[in-house]
Parts: sequence; structure tokens; C-alpha cells
Amino acid sequence: MALQSAPAAGFTPCKFILQVLRGRWFMMFASFLIMAGAGATYLFGVYSKVIKSTLGYDQSTLNLLSSCKDLGANVGVLSGLIAEITPPWFVLLVGSAMNFAGYFMIWLAVTKKLPKPSIWQMCIYICVGANSQNFANTGSLVTCVKNFPESRGMLLGLMKGFVGLSGAVFTQIYLAIYGNDAKSLILLIGWLPAVISILFIFNVRAMKISRHENEVKVFYHYLVISIVLALCLMGLTIAQKYVTFSHVGYIASACVVCFLLFLPCLVAIREELDTWNKKRQEAKIGPSSIFIEGPMSPNSNPGPEPTLANSNPAPEITDSLDVLKHSIEEENKDPICCANICNKPKRGEDYTILQALLSMDMLILFVATFCGLGCSLTAVDNLGQIGESLGYPTHTISTFVSLVSIWNYFGRVFSRFVSEMLLLKWKIPRTLMMTFSFLLPSVGDLFIAFPFPGSVYAASLLIGFSYGVQLTLLFIIISELFGLKYYSTLFNCGQLASPIGSYVLNVRIVGKLYDREAMRQLASKGLTRSMVNELNCIGKECYRLSFLILAGVNLFGALVSLILVVRTCQYYKTDIYKRFRDEMEANNEEMKMVGYNNSQSQL
Repeated sequence: MALQSAPAAGFTPCKFILQVLRGRWFMMFASFLIMAGAGATYLFGVYSKVIKSTLGYDQSTLNLLSSCKDLGANVGVLSGLIAEITPPWFVLLVGSAMNFAGYFMIWLAVTKKLPKPSIWQMCIYICVGANSQNFANTGSLVTCVKNFPESRGMLLGLMKGFVGLSGAVFTQIYLAIYGNDAKSLILLIGWLPAVISILFIFNVRAMKISRHENEVKVFYHYLVISIVLALCLMGLTIAQKYVTFSHVGYIASACVVCFLLFLPCLVAIREELDTWNKKRQEAKIGPSSIFIEGPMSPNSNPGPEPTLANSNPAPEITDSLDVLKHSIEEENKDPICCANICNKPKRGEDYTILQALLSMDMLILFVATFCGLGCSLTAVDNLGQIGESLGYPTHTISTFVSLVSIWNYFGRVFSRFVSEMLLLKWKIPRTLMMTFSFLLPSVGDLFIAFPFPGSVYAASLLIGFSYGVQLTLLFIIISELFGLKYYSTLFNCGQLASPIGSYVLNVRIVGKLYDREAMRQLASKGLTRSMVNELNCIGKECYRLSFLILAGVNLFGALVSLILVVRTCQYYKTDIYKRFRDEMEANNEEMKMVGYNNSQSQL
């Protein structure tokens, strides 16, 4: 009787490439690229001046457009509901079509290739284009969160960080392709995100969750790459402010940025190669690689198939699988919206959609988001006009937007990693960090209300950073309080307050006060509105009162957020990720048993 090892499968490039393209790490890389193209809404401050001057809008009308943009960018209920019943590739495909259609129509309008559209038509165009961002978020971000539930905080910080860098990335790419032409920037943000999503629609898909021993290490590698990218973008932004770049210089800058964007692909290939080698080693030394050879008597019966003594799964594994199966069956019994609306589960368990939307926790988040994100969106959308009113050069406006984008990234990544550290080590709730994030932008608002040399740079830093913190923590908190079963819908519903806040604060307050001051300046010169094509306001008074109001609204949001801190303090002292670890353990054991049974069938 002899023991022999079955030969392990050799390395075949085609099989390995297929494993990489279908693997969870390449899916994450593809999601990073999709998210890096999904932040075009943050560039409104760069091309808003072109829309205003070309179409002859006043500030209130321009702010109405920006509010429609914010409405489209944050009302993702449609994409969430579609994601509940369709695969991610369909969600990404719909988003691509909407992105191209919306921004392409805006480009046709500002280049006067179409007759001047009505205001309501422009509102629809920009709302449709911005709404495509939700389809990218839902198709890629939600899928990744469900594939890595235990690491969702780190993952959300990274992915939303790439969205935050999107504005600075687009600035470098459009300078390299089109030069300093804001009209061409509109065309770029129309076709490039759509192409990226179409290229990766079949790579982004839901997978069976499992534990990867290097998971945290890989996330930190992605973090280092993203930080290097952010620092590179900041260096380029500052250098381009003080040094005149040639077109070749802009192309070289864009190539460096694109190289850093594609570095996560090398990490994905490395991890898949490591997985490939481990499978080969297991095939050489595992039970499935050993078979028995020996003489058999011609009159003897073959008997039963050989089995190992411990072929039955351990009792604890069976119990874990039974618990998992029972929980899945119980979840599948619940209708999507209407079951037990008033009988809400415990925090952290899977809420139905209406249970979550009608809960007190969601109401508090709604009011706080109305204040915080509404104020931040208002400030970001008005950066172009703020710089103009304070006498900054035209080319400096893109610098403000890039700084907001870069510090938006730092806020998103910082909020994830710092809040995770505070939660794991000292059980400090994430909601407390969200409360502090409302205080920073109020300082930035005061810098704009009472400007000094360079104050807008400091304000863009504070507002961009706090906006990134608020948005990322909002998504993480929703996943932790209301579960992941309907997360694709709930996280889109959770940000509905921000466009409402943007409309109230941007159109009804900031825009009206700006136009009132501009009309006062016209009257002091003996002019009327009909005598000028574009209504502009110059001076410190243009935004003083409105940004004092925004500072007060931010402080009110911080006070409201404190209520949620008190309500969730005890919950965050528990092990909120225990059930996901149990599920992954059960899945891993199940996969081992399936692999063992397959090996036994080959003996």
C-alpha cells in the first residue's frame, strides 16, 4: 500500500487572470476608480461662472441650479430601490447613461450648440447628471460594504475618500486634455465617469462574505496609496498656483495622478497571486491530495468508499450553520417595507425600510444632516462667487475647489480610522465625533463672513474636511444602527436632508442676500438690472450676513447631534460586529466542508 500526492494544477496565465478579474480585490480596485469618477458635483464652483455668464443668470438662479444639483446628488432612493431588485451591473449601467445625458446637455447649452434652454430644463439636466452619482455609490460602494461587512468603516472611509479626491483628479485631467477651459470640463465630467463604470460593470458584484487573513493589512496599503495620491494632488495644486505650467507639464501631472490611481490594481494582483499559491500548497498537502494504492483480491468486495474518521462536521460548526440558516429564513419572511413598523428591532439588527425611516434615531440624523451637510454644500457651491466678490484672480477659483476636494478626502479617511480607533479602544461612539464635525465649518463660515488675506483658503480647508467627516460618518452610522439588509436604500434615504438644507440655505438665504446686496450696489451707481447682463456683487458685505447665519445653523446641528450621542452611547459599548464575525466563521466552515466533500467524491 502506498501513499502518493496528486499533482497540483500548474500555473496557467489565463486561469490566473480570470481569478484576478473575478476576485474581491480587483472588484475593490474597480470600485475605487468608479468612486474617483463619481464626485463631479464638487466641481460646480469651477464651471458655475461659465453657466452664469453664458446664459445670463443672476445669483439666485445659479443657486437654484446648484440646489437642483445637490438634490440629484443626494436623492438616491431610486437607485437604492433599483438595487434591491437588480444586480449591481444594471445599476452602474443606468448611472452611466444618466451621467452622460445630463452633463452632455449642459455642455450643448453653454457652448450654444442648442437654443438657450429654459431654467427648468437646465435644472432637469443638472439634476439627472448629478443623480448618476447615487447609482455609482449604490452599485459599487454598497456592494463592497456587503462583501466586507466587518471592515465597513475602513472601507467606507477609503471609498468615500476617493469620491472626495474626485474634484482634484478631474481638475488635473481636464487641464491635461483641454487646457484651462471650463466649458470642456463639463464635457469631460459627462463622458469619463460613464466610460469608467461601463468598463467595470461585470467586475463589481456581490460575493459570499469570508474572512481574509490579510484584510486589514491590505486596507492599510490602500490607505497609504490614497494618502500619497492626496498629497501629490495638493502639491500639484499649490505648484500650479505659483508656477505657470506648459501643456506638456499638465500632461505629465495627469500621468502621475493616473499612475497613483492604478496602484491599487497591483495590490489586487499581489493578493490574488498569494491566494493562488496557497491553494496550490493546500492541494499538495491536504487530505484531497492523498489517495491509496494497493492490491485487491479478485474475490473481495470493494466495500464502502473510504472516508476519514472525522468526516462529519463538528457539532459547533453544525450549530453555527443552523443558526445562520434560521436567521436567513427569518429575514426572508419579512416584507421589504411594511412588516412590524412599530415593533422595531434592537439597534444593529436589520430594520425594514419604514422601521428605519420612522425611527427617532433617523429623525435626529435627518435634522443634523440638514444643518451640517446643507451648510457645507452651500459654502462649496458658492466658492466661485465668494472668490470673485473678494477679488481673487479667476484661476484661483479652481485652487479653492481642489483644496476642498483634497481636504474632503482627508476628512473622510480621518473620520473612519480615528472613529474606529476611538470605538475599539475606548468605546467612544461615532456619533460624538459627528457632533464635533459640526463645529469646524462654523469657524470656516466666520472666516468668510469676516475675511482677511488668505481666509478663503483656510475656510475651504475647514469646510472640505468637515464635510468629508460628516458624510462618511453618516453612512457608517446608518449601517451600524439599522443593519445591512436594506442598506442600499437606507443610506440613500439618510442623505435626503442635505439637498433640502442646500435649497433652503443656498437659494432662500444666500442667493437672496447676495442679489439684494448686488442690486444695492447697482442702485448706488445709478444702474438698473436691465442695464447689465450679469448681476455681480463685489466686497466683503456680499456674503457676511448669510455666512453668519450658516455658522449659527452649524452650531444648532451640533446641539441636535448631541441627542443622538446620548441615545447611542450604551449601544456603542457593545460588540456591534459580533454577528458578522459569526456569519463569516460559519461561511468559512461551510466552504471547508464543501471542499472536503468534493475531494472525497474524487477518491
